[in-house]
Amino acid sequence: MSGSPTVRRRRLSNLLRELREAKGFTAQHVTDTLGWSRGKLTHIEQNQWKRPNRRDIEDLLDIYDVTDPEQREAALTLVRQARQRGWWVSYSDVWGAGTFVGLEAETRSIRTFEALAIPGLLQTEEYAQAVIRSGGITDEDEVDRRVQARMIRKQVLTGPDAPLYWAVIDEAALRKSPPGQLSHLLEVQGPRLGIQVIPDSVGPHAALTAPFVIMDFPEPDPGTVYVSTWSDELFLEKPSHLEQYESLWRHITATALSGEDSRALIRSLIDPT
Repeated sequence: MSGSPTVRRRRLSNLLRELREAKGFTAQHVTDTLGWSRGKLTHIEQNQWKRPNRRDIEDLLDIYDVTDPEQREAALTLVRQARQRGWWVSYSDVWGAGTFVGLEAETRSIRTFEALAIPGLLQTEEYAQAVIRSGGITDEDEVDRRVQARMIRKQVLTGPDAPLYWAVIDEAALRKSPPGQLSHLLEVQGPRLGIQVIPDSVGPHAALTAPFVIMDFPEPDPGTVYVSTWSDELFLEKPSHLEQYESLWRHITATALSGEDSRALIRSLIDPT
């Protein structure tokens, strides 16, 4: 199995940028030499492409004097793998380009914080339906399709290569959840899946207005932070960004209840008596 094409495309982008920088070339120089349209190389190096073109990559390898057969073959293998289609392509109407679920498919660990909603990978069908409808979607076929896509996505947490998963959830999100969803949060926890709750008693805290996901990958792929808004999504990979969110993560996990106390709080919300 070659792994996630999204991760391979990201790795190829990083490799090509590193090769150019090692030669001391500017992006403009490479673009002019190849007669490419303005910005094409920038899109490649910033992973703003969908399916790499083998000829384009061969031309870049030639310009960067990559003549070692093994090194060239390794790069072209990434091209082949990056051109494959992940399962999420069949749900492009739901996931768009699928960058997030594509990265998620090959993570070593996922750490996520949510203030007002249950994280997608922990949602039940009933809860997912309610969230989707709350976004103004009323067509039942579309609701069903989106729910189906979310349930397929959850399979990343099962199997021998499942990542470690750690969620910190604000109590406000739990209070907006039905009993069945809360029971599910208790059922799914185990050695590789943990949940902590930030109780209402804490009051405002550092991450209150900033839901985020930290994804770590096996070497050589760097980690990334995913931040979504109503109209956009950001993937942060600079070391300074990663350090900032690592610090934020340490803060909120220290602020949250322990795993045991978090489960006790969830049980109290299911049955307040």
